Amino acid sequence: MTLTRDDIAARLAEAGYIPDAELATAIAIQQLLKRPLLLEGEAGVGKTEVAKALAHVHDAELIRLQCYEGLDQSAALYEWNYQRQLLAIEAHKDTTDPDRIEDEVFSEKYLLERPLLAAIRRQRPPVLLIDEVDRADEEFEAFLLELLSDFQVTIPEMGTVKATAVPHVVLTSNGTRELSDALRRRCLYHYVDYPDTEREARIIMARIPGAGASLSLQIARMVERIRKEDLRKVPGVAETLDWAAALVGLDVRDLHEQPETVHETLMCLLKTREDSARMTREVTERLLGRVA
Repeated sequence: MTLTRDDIAARLAEAGYIPDAELATAIAIQQLLKRPLLLEGEAGVGKTEVAKALAHVHDAELIRLQCYEGLDQSAALYEWNYQRQLLAIEAHKDTTDPDRIEDEVFSEKYLLERPLLAAIRRQRPPVLLIDEVDRADEEFEAFLLELLSDFQVTIPEMGTVKATAVPHVVLTSNGTRELSDALRRRCLYHYVDYPDTEREARIIMARIPGAGASLSLQIARMVERIRKEDLRKVPGVAETLDWAAALVGLDVRDLHEQPETVHETLMCLLKTREDSARMTREVTERLLGRVA
């Protein structure tokens, strides 16, 4: 069943992710074209959460590949269970048919699936999250091209494995290095920015039980102003939710009524010593005074 943009937006909201119209449209087009979706943006804006919510939209399994420098094919695609293979070879060392043993030890029984292979072998299409692809090396990025173009991979000992069902692929990038044109051409693209105040307030209400409309809007406005300060690490949506949960847990109902608690709990938003030093009580009071 093909979901409309409004259907997708509603289902994302059910999963606690409040999308903007452009993101809902991008996911609708991804569904139609069966193309990977590349989400780019600053750390903390909720790119990974899109994939998690998308798994809810499609009632699908989420398979995640976390990228890092030095990631190679074996960690992403498959490995052989060498210990079991050695035991099998030892157990059959007296055999007169070495070809049979070779066929045995390089069979399905000894194959260890990693995320990429698992994603294309599922009977029902999963959501495949390739997270922070910009952290992986260019060589690994080039390896991804076959998968993203034809949804197939080659295992020398077993041949080409084609996708049983085309997965819903989401790639995320924080922009730490420029991705290749070849990778970008294979993907739909959407830039994920920090949410505006009203949408962030809705996100808080959706994710934090007990956060009413008034408090959620106050928190969103305060975070918006904090993001405009000269900070080393701008707080993301995850930090906003942590702060909102802390305030609700401390029974704060109005930021203006408990400015001391507001300042003391900013540790939920500030992640470096320099940022904590900049956010003095005077700065907190100045920002809080401008929050309606």
